[in-house]
Amino acid sequence: MNDSSLGAPQGAGYWGAPETGVAPAGPAHDVHGAQQTRPMPIVPDVPDAGRDADDRDNRDRDAAHVSGPLFRDEKQQEPMSTALPSPPPQKKRAGRDLRAAIGVGLGLGVVVAGSLFIVKAVFVGVVVLAVVVGLWELTSRLKERKGINAPLVPLAVGGAAMVVAGYVRDAEGAWVAMALTALAVLVWRMTESPEGYLKDVTAGVFAVFYVPFLATFVAMMLTADDGPWRVLTFLLLTVVADTGAYAVGWRFGTHKLAPRISPGKTREGLFGAIGFAMVAGALCMEFLIDDGRWWQGLLLGLAVAASATLGDLGESMIKRDLGIKDMGTLLPGHGGIMDRLDSLLPTAPVVWLLLVLFVGSG
Repeated sequence: MNDSSLGAPQGAGYWGAPETGVAPAGPAHDVHGAQQTRPMPIVPDVPDAGRDADDRDNRDRDAAHVSGPLFRDEKQQEPMSTALPSPPPQKKRAGRDLRAAIGVGLGLGVVVAGSLFIVKAVFVGVVVLAVVVGLWELTSRLKERKGINAPLVPLAVGGAAMVVAGYVRDAEGAWVAMALTALAVLVWRMTESPEGYLKDVTAGVFAVFYVPFLATFVAMMLTADDGPWRVLTFLLLTVVADTGAYAVGWRFGTHKLAPRISPGKTREGLFGAIGFAMVAGALCMEFLIDDGRWWQGLLLGLAVAASATLGDLGESMIKRDLGIKDMGTLLPGHGGIMDRLDSLLPTAPVVWLLLVLFVGSG
């Protein structure tokens, strides 16, 4: 049923009344049905009521159309009139204590430079100390986070022997010492329960290769006549690559390099590491290394930037697997010793090999 079927004036919400003695038209209605239909309420002044209803509807729609946007504007403008001015955007901040990091870095630089150019054997002792502390940090984190008991005693003794053997007997001595250290790890772990033996000795052999064996190449660089300058070049290029990656990535970095491994590293930072390291490499090869050439330094810097970045990512992979941010807390602003060796360790054999190819081992 609709309004027009009742012959009522069209109006919103209006039910009309049929005229007396007239039955509604249409096949669905007959006289008998019309007599039984409930009587509709009689509304006086039907046409006026319909027009009033239409007028009210029109006014409501007009009011909604006009007042709606005004009301929304008022809601948007209200907090603007009372809100305080928004503070200026803050600059990016480093995640570590920069002052402590710089102070510790300068202190380590003084120790390394002093031992490197005064007595070579003292610098070898510094390398041995770094290796032993690094092994202690690595095995401690493995035990805490994964329940892996890599034996520290044979690792520390064998690691120190590997560095000394590399300095005294060159590569041959380093390989022999590494094999004996791995064997000592296997035997030492036999004194304990067989449960977890395989994972413990596997982690121990990994630690032998990752820390002392790679560090042995630093001692081997030192054996050359210009050994201190080779080691200084190695350290400078690695530090410059890290600094370039940090500076450029912090200022311009937008594209993630390996977000699943290290979210803070960017492609722009990698380009910064390459550019800084290549310039530093050219200068070092031209002025610090005997018979070195600037173009060799460009290649050396490129290789150092790549190896330092891979080493940093590898350490980040280990720390993510362990669920930690730093390997230790020994160095304020840096973390632990292993957090500083992450890019140095894989870079050492790369620099040693390229220097041997470019200017020989003497």
